[in-house]
Amino acid sequence: MEMERKRFECSALPSGWKREEVTRKSGLSAGKSDVYYYSPSGKKFRSKPQLARYLGNSMDLSSFDFRTGKMLISKLNKNRQRLRFDSANQGKPDLNTSLPVRQTASIFKQPVTKVTNHPNNKVKMDPQKAVEQPRQLFWEKKLTGLNAFDIAEEIIKTMDLPKGLQGVGPGCTDETLLSAIASALHTSSNPITGQLSAAVEKNPGVWLNTSQPLCKAFMVTDEDIRKQEELVQQVRKKLEEALMADMLAHAEESGKESDIAQDKEEDV
Repeated sequence: MEMERKRFECSALPSGWKREEVTRKSGLSAGKSDVYYYSPSGKKFRSKPQLARYLGNSMDLSSFDFRTGKMLISKLNKNRQRLRFDSANQGKPDLNTSLPVRQTASIFKQPVTKVTNHPNNKVKMDPQKAVEQPRQLFWEKKLTGLNAFDIAEEIIKTMDLPKGLQGVGPGCTDETLLSAIASALHTSSNPITGQLSAAVEKNPGVWLNTSQPLCKAFMVTDEDIRKQEELVQQVRKKLEEALMADMLAHAEESGKESDIAQDKEEDV
């Protein structure tokens, strides 16, 4: 397949970076082109996420168009406005961890204290009724479709739940169940047991215990705890290996760039 390659200096990136455009001249994909970027050391980059990982915090690529090699003015202005807003609100982090549950005012009868000057006046009050508030059912469905992304703009895979955890309620998926359990662990100090009533499967709108996540009753055994400990150890080992590989790769890249800079000085 015949290819036409054009390589130019990329003014939007730091000095020494080059942009290459490869255009196909024949075949079914004739006329289509691919764009690559080369660092001053000659390292090739095929996507914007790869470029972002390499440059790190040294450059903001949120307004950079990978296809054209230029900074988009509209995005750049928006980012500047956002930075000004962030700097103005610096020191005021949003620490709100409240869940997206609709706060419904109670429509039930509440105890009323009648104040009189009578010496024998007594206030009768049911503390349980005064404190208990109605809660929205199945609010966890609001979290459906929300995903977390990594630095490469790829969706982070959610964890796999044990087979013993089974959801209850209309349209309860694994993602909804995971959100419900995580929220219960985060907001409640009570034990997480699941829905203990067997009638909840027939009519969850009536028998659902709102203080427990949307799952059937379950038990955590010693075997489950042991497996989880082994899994944590495996993940920690993988993280250690990944950090070590990344550190060695950065050291090797820095060494190559230093050698290239030294060769250029010697040539001069």
